[in-house]
Amino acid sequence: MNHTISPNHGSMENLPLSSSPASESLPILQYKTKLMNIIESEPIFVLIGATGSGKTTQIPQWCLSSKHATDYNIPSKNRIIAITQPRRVAAVSIANRVAQEMGVLLGQLVGYSIRFDEVVSGGTRIKFMTDGMLLRESLRDPLLKSYCFIILDEAHERSLQTDILFSVAKKAYLARKSTSAPLRVIIMSATMNVDKFSTYFDQAPVYKIAGRQFPIQIFHSSEDQSDHNHACLVTVFQIHRNEPTGDILVFCTGQDEIESMVSLARQACFQLPQEQRNLVPLPLYAALPFHMQFKIFKTFKGKRKVIFSTNIAETSITIPGIKYVIDSGKFKCRKYKSSSGIDTLRVERISKAQAWQRAGRAGRESSGTCYRLYSKYTYEAMIDDTVPEVLRSNLSSILLHLAALKISNFESFDFMDKPPSESIKKSASILINLGALTREETEGYKITSLGTKMVDFPLDPRLSRILIASSELGCSEEILSIISLLSVENIFHIPSHKREEANEIHKKFRSSEGDHVTLLKLFKAYRSVQGNKDWCKENYVDFRNMRMVNSIRQQMSGLYTRSQYKRDTCGSNTEAVRKCLLVGLFHNIAFLTKDGDYKTRGVDDKVQIHPSSCLFNTKPECIIYTELIQTSKCYIRNVSVVDYSWLKELKAKGMIHRLDKSS
Repeated sequence: MNHTISPNHGSMENLPLSSSPASESLPILQYKTKLMNIIESEPIFVLIGATGSGKTTQIPQWCLSSKHATDYNIPSKNRIIAITQPRRVAAVSIANRVAQEMGVLLGQLVGYSIRFDEVVSGGTRIKFMTDGMLLRESLRDPLLKSYCFIILDEAHERSLQTDILFSVAKKAYLARKSTSAPLRVIIMSATMNVDKFSTYFDQAPVYKIAGRQFPIQIFHSSEDQSDHNHACLVTVFQIHRNEPTGDILVFCTGQDEIESMVSLARQACFQLPQEQRNLVPLPLYAALPFHMQFKIFKTFKGKRKVIFSTNIAETSITIPGIKYVIDSGKFKCRKYKSSSGIDTLRVERISKAQAWQRAGRAGRESSGTCYRLYSKYTYEAMIDDTVPEVLRSNLSSILLHLAALKISNFESFDFMDKPPSESIKKSASILINLGALTREETEGYKITSLGTKMVDFPLDPRLSRILIASSELGCSEEILSIISLLSVENIFHIPSHKREEANEIHKKFRSSEGDHVTLLKLFKAYRSVQGNKDWCKENYVDFRNMRMVNSIRQQMSGLYTRSQYKRDTCGSNTEAVRKCLLVGLFHNIAFLTKDGDYKTRGVDDKVQIHPSSCLFNTKPECIIYTELIQTSKCYIRNVSVVDYSWLKELKAKGMIHRLDKSS
């Protein structure tokens, strides 16, 4: 049943925990009394509130003051409130905001937990975390006994991990329902289409609150723009020259595009009259270091911010000051083709729901304007909602997690939207080939001892397999470095106005053996100068991202050591490194064809080495790759040269468990 909550009448007897002016103006505060009653009385419910309403910062604080979180018969370590976010930047920024509102140091009463970074203590009661981290905790504790409330925020994004958490939370809720420590579950969404959530959680009640939304004027292009980057920049400067004050938010597709547009915008600023050079271009994407991400929240006196962002800014965070939105109508979408076993990342059209979320960013603090760089006809042809990740992703990581939870029949798992059977079978086949699963006709899928070791690492199963194999092949130090480097999107810093100079300097790191060894050479050089900032600047290396690589490596190294694997280095024997990579990436193997393109094993797709690869102008006969990106062409990234005979050698050693045509 759906309910629209009306504002409180009379005085607000429940004062907000925050005393900051920003939080006192949040729309959700007028509903506080009624929402507190719902929190106390409803063990599970769905809450709809627009981004900017304040639900993400206030609901956890109100849960903390409820009787369910103050039951002193239950130990405080079992009275934690978990709030999940699909994105790292949201988990960290919101935790900071709530800690500030409550007047506590981050990591005390309020903390966060994301992959490779955790700021919590024994006294943490409100814990913001990525959905993947709570999913990992469920391996040790399927009933989530540490928590009295699970708040699944941004549920409408339907990330792969969130979809599995729906089932985990539902099972834990039902199992604890009649115990002395029941679990309360709140599902929060920014979109109105939530009937599916209510149905999935056994007709959980749905409550709607109004957000703060001012009028938004929307303009469509007369026709779709062939070069949306150029169109975005032209629109930015038209707004800057002709429109009143107010910050600009530009929706782009990815990191490379964003960095390029930030650089071009900065250059263009210098060509403006002196009085118009008050434009501050800023990037925003998930892999950006946190201190850089937080710049978007700053106020630059007398200046106008223009933020170039991925779809991270659609719903996950609210950026103050935005009055103008430029919507390219595009986003990067990861899709898994079960027929070929290829995982692709390609630029696609957004959905109508995304278009409205983007437009809504312009109306949070005052009336605003959204410029859609696509026609009204194109908008009408868009799909209504974004396809959930579970229907378009490689499910290997999730299936391994389910197997670790002793779920043997993946087909009958309680998915909110069941993935195609072919996708489940293909992903399971990858895990069987890696040696992580076995399958018996009568008993279904079972995790192996190797699979149990793989699930200990917060990595893609293929990378986990590589890391474990490194102990046997004597190259663990090198593999720890490579995997950490692959966890950060860009370590090379190539300014658009110094591209030739940067590329020339980067040549000294290049290896004829491929990109993974190139990354390794760079990291060794970085460590030899103790991570010197000036060295990074001189060599066009991103200093902040390299520090992140170092931090990830330290944490991965700690996990590796605690798992009691042998630590060793292969020195200059990089053949051992490439053999080790082949152990996990043998599905991602490609062969040179007569026409100079590459063909992936067992399928007809022709691919090309990405121009950013050190092997771009070379033609080795046999290669492996980490990622395939499909734009106008199919490109493979992070490429290494391998010898086909190594497959049989590694299979003979038991390091590759099964080779078949699809491998």
